[in-house]
Amino acid sequence: MEVHDVELVMSAVDPKQYPTTGDPEIALVGRSNVGKSSLTNVLINRNSYAHTSSQPGKTQTLNFYHVESQMYFVDVPGYGYAKASRTDREKWGQMIETYLTQREQLRGVVSLVDGRHEPTKDDQQMYTWLAYYDIPTLVVATKLDKISRGKWNKQLSMIKKTLQLKPEDALLPFSAQTKMGKDAVWDWIETQAFGGKLG
Repeated sequence: MEVHDVELVMSAVDPKQYPTTGDPEIALVGRSNVGKSSLTNVLINRNSYAHTSSQPGKTQTLNFYHVESQMYFVDVPGYGYAKASRTDREKWGQMIETYLTQREQLRGVVSLVDGRHEPTKDDQQMYTWLAYYDIPTLVVATKLDKISRGKWNKQLSMIKKTLQLKPEDALLPFSAQTKMGKDAVWDWIETQAFGGKLG
């Protein structure tokens, strides 16, 4: 999809604040600083629309981006941020769980993992949890431009194995620097949100 029009319509902490247009939604989840904002910016052709921060744990709300007035990207707070208090982490966890399990408009989740490393326990728990609730999931391995091309297959195999990826869930390599993977991610999103590729 070529994106010309995008708007951050709201930052929500409660279902009463979610959008009411009924448009399909795709959520983006991942550890703090894994590159969710960078992926969002590449997908919507903006340099810094979704705020990228060197400080992990900055996103503390569900941020709804209305894309082309047809669908929403939902930026979910990063998990695994050690400096957040336990109370805050539990509060975010409850908010995320409520959204992911009860939102009828949710069509799928893009789960980001750092492609340079083995998925963390938090990454594994998130994927297991999404699989348990039968939520269609695309795993995106970010920051692959930081390692040599010859190591990619080995890294991707290791990620698949560590997460115990279900056959129906895809794993895609991605680089915010080179935009590698952008079209493939969009293809998956359009299929989930609309049942096929848009014009």
